[in-house]
Amino acid sequence: MHPNPDPQATPDLVLLDGEVLTADAAFRTARAVAITGGTVTAVGTTDAVRALAGPRTEVVDLRGRTALPGINDSHLHGCAFGSTRPPLALDVGFPAVRSIAGIQAAVKDAASRLPEGAWIRGNGWDTGYLTECADGRRMPDRADLDAVAPRHPVYLQDFSGHLTWANTRALDLAGVTADTPVPEGGVVHVDGAGNPTGLLAEGAQDLVQRHLPAYTRDQIERAIREAVATLQREGITSYTEPGLGPGGKSLFAGAAGQLTLDVYADLARAGDLGARVGVLLLLTGMGGSAADIAEGLASARVPKDVDPRILRVLGVKLFADGIPPNKTAWMSEEYTTGGHGCLCVHGAADALRTRELTEMVRLAHAAGHQLGVHVTGDLAIDAVVDAFEAAQAEHPRDDPRHYIIHADLVGRRSLRKLAAHGFGANMNPAIKWTIADMLEEMLGHERAAYQYPVRSAIDAGVPVTASSDAPVTYPNWRQGIAAMLLRESKASGRTFGPQERVGLPDAVRAYTANAAWQDFAEDWKGTLEPGKAADVTVLDGTLTAIDPHDLPDTPVAMTVFDGRVVHAAEGV
Repeated sequence: MHPNPDPQATPDLVLLDGEVLTADAAFRTARAVAITGGTVTAVGTTDAVRALAGPRTEVVDLRGRTALPGINDSHLHGCAFGSTRPPLALDVGFPAVRSIAGIQAAVKDAASRLPEGAWIRGNGWDTGYLTECADGRRMPDRADLDAVAPRHPVYLQDFSGHLTWANTRALDLAGVTADTPVPEGGVVHVDGAGNPTGLLAEGAQDLVQRHLPAYTRDQIERAIREAVATLQREGITSYTEPGLGPGGKSLFAGAAGQLTLDVYADLARAGDLGARVGVLLLLTGMGGSAADIAEGLASARVPKDVDPRILRVLGVKLFADGIPPNKTAWMSEEYTTGGHGCLCVHGAADALRTRELTEMVRLAHAAGHQLGVHVTGDLAIDAVVDAFEAAQAEHPRDDPRHYIIHADLVGRRSLRKLAAHGFGANMNPAIKWTIADMLEEMLGHERAAYQYPVRSAIDAGVPVTASSDAPVTYPNWRQGIAAMLLRESKASGRTFGPQERVGLPDAVRAYTANAAWQDFAEDWKGTLEPGKAADVTVLDGTLTAIDPHDLPDTPVAMTVFDGRVVHAAEGV
């Protein structure tokens, strides 16, 4: 932790003649920034800041580029992001692979290089962008993978992390047959004869995932380092790891387990992390119970002797339901093809699952934790928000800052309750951009247009944060901002819910000041003001003048983390 710099000391770094977006409440702009000892020490005109420079000050001419607070991706699975990229896993996502045939080629190539029986892992496929699956003609099947890798178990997780595609060898090793009991909150896709097709959703993914070889400590460290290096190039200086701990041992093939949190702590203690990381403990996975939460609260290892401005455990992550594309989000209105989904916690009926969820929330709240709850369907969101409210009433706490994660179809009733209690909503605009057309087919146009109602939430007084949910989407915050400004879809370019668009100040603050609020850190990061942490992102352009359609491809010119330049593009 940096001490307050000597007010008479000359700056270590000054950024001059740019568009400086402070992201403060008034969204004030300036032209220059001075940094001393890891702290912002001046924000103002170019002449005023230039006058502070001394002979050892590094001077950077921004030449009109935009400087803004270091981007805070407030829901990003860092280790999983690193582990789902080559060489630890095949990249079978859009735009790398756009067909089942392309995935087969990648798997066949991997099989030719690996000994018989070795697992083949991959990540990122999306039926919405596979040509053979267009217009709902078919779904991926285990036979597709058997044809190219019959002697290797194959495990391919989709872009969302909520659906796994496995081949027959993997199913056989895992003992998955037509008679296998389906875990609570899970779905095993079957053919007309009742046999598994190779697709497993939500909690059922664990049937195969638990048989994958565990990542080693070295692999986890490599994944984290790869992720942080990528994030620095993207201008991201802070992120939230939304779920690490004993409940994460089967998620992302083990990249969310307790060992990952231990490795983060080791990197932080060594001063070698390179980002500010907030962590939510994952005490149980999908299909969890109140008993799991109680056990996890007693057994989870929380890192000690680490700088809380570098690594801090903020609270607890829970899963309430699934996701709309898998028809596992709990909805008040049926999906277009039927069904309502349900909560993905322990219990044989909706009422029992609702009570279980309420108790899970109560236990974590009573233990003093902030809660971030994965929840997408409107009925599930109402259940979570009601549970927040009930826990706060039974165990009053000062500003617990609970929040709903994703919040796809949060309704007006829940928005009012969130605002009344000072709770937040963490949304994923790039996911909206990715799946809008698919959701229209599943939910109808009205609900697909409303999904991620950022404008309604802000108008209701709910703090909204924005995030990539990487590896679900690539951590390109410019794409997220563009999606909030435009509400257009990736596949067709059509507009969905223009009334939910927001302006640039709200979009930027969702990635900076509001994200710092979610971290209980608004007093020391999230804005470019004197006394705040010297985390700065420089865009290679003038943000207020860029056409939002061009923003996603506008590169990051420089990233400053803790006062140090950790990324600089050529020519900066």
